[in-house]
Amino acid sequence: TRREADAAASDSDDEPEAAPAPAVAAAVAAAAKAAKGKGKGDAGAGGSDGGFVNREKVLVLSSRGITYRYRHLMDDLYALLPHSKKEVKLDDKNDRAVLNEVAELKGCSSVIFFEVRKRRDLYLWLAKTPLGPSVKFLAANVHTMGELKLTGNHLKGSRPLLSFDAQFEALPHLALCKELLAQTFGTPRNCRRGMPFVDHVLTFTWLDGRIWVRNYQITDGDGNPAGARADKAALDELNLVEVGPRFCLLPIRAFAGAFRGATLYQNEKYLSPAQQRAAERAERQTDFQKKIKRKNKRTEHKAKFAPTPDEFDGLFAGGDGSD
Repeated sequence: TRREADAAASDSDDEPEAAPAPAVAAAVAAAAKAAKGKGKGDAGAGGSDGGFVNREKVLVLSSRGITYRYRHLMDDLYALLPHSKKEVKLDDKNDRAVLNEVAELKGCSSVIFFEVRKRRDLYLWLAKTPLGPSVKFLAANVHTMGELKLTGNHLKGSRPLLSFDAQFEALPHLALCKELLAQTFGTPRNCRRGMPFVDHVLTFTWLDGRIWVRNYQITDGDGNPAGARADKAALDELNLVEVGPRFCLLPIRAFAGAFRGATLYQNEKYLSPAQQRAAERAERQTDFQKKIKRKNKRTEHKAKFAPTPDEFDGLFAGGDGSD
């Protein structure tokens, strides 16, 4: 009957999926659904005249106290993303929820926020506004394009190929990171500032608990620029030449909302750079204390086993000559 069929359908819908982290999986599905819905809205906004309204934009900004190296990295990412917008520095580091309002005013659906602490530690935020999710990373091993001066040089505004490691499908929190990275660094379809061809590759590799980011230009066997327009017969002769920048991301914490909300993932092995520096200072202080302890122990040993005076010690020392 119809009731039995509805009951069977409801039972099949109630069966949980085989996912190790349901909350993370739900966040990934919500982010993907939001991106698909945004794309459909853009296609409808174009209308019959073929116009296009780019609603997938990325807001790139930093906090106060950013150093020159991290500022150059932010400029490199802004140049790599034709669908990005820049904004002035954020004054308040504690109230990050204001970034949702800034992104809404700028018409952006994603945010890349460079948060600098103590003028030496860089925390990179990737967030989908205004509903989330968002992930906080610790950026390390930063090398900008101006610093590296590599031979690769792809065209500005060209579309990248996004290459992800197989580990991004095995771990649930990496699946969330992959979805955010793909929506942030992937150029939207029919982007006005983007070029209609592909000539470089962005690789995201999971190694030693970090995400290593590299940018390569696609060239042919003679070193000339190539890409999607290359002949299919010459695909085996294509090479990759690194362009830059270089940096790696350590996932710290994932939130259900944009810069706030329930915690979806937290790295239990994470130590902040301040804690690492404090541990190094404590280790150096311990070594100095050990050195002082060995010196005092040697002094006590010499005092304990000092040689006893002998009766013939002053025999040839010289005297008054009376004997």
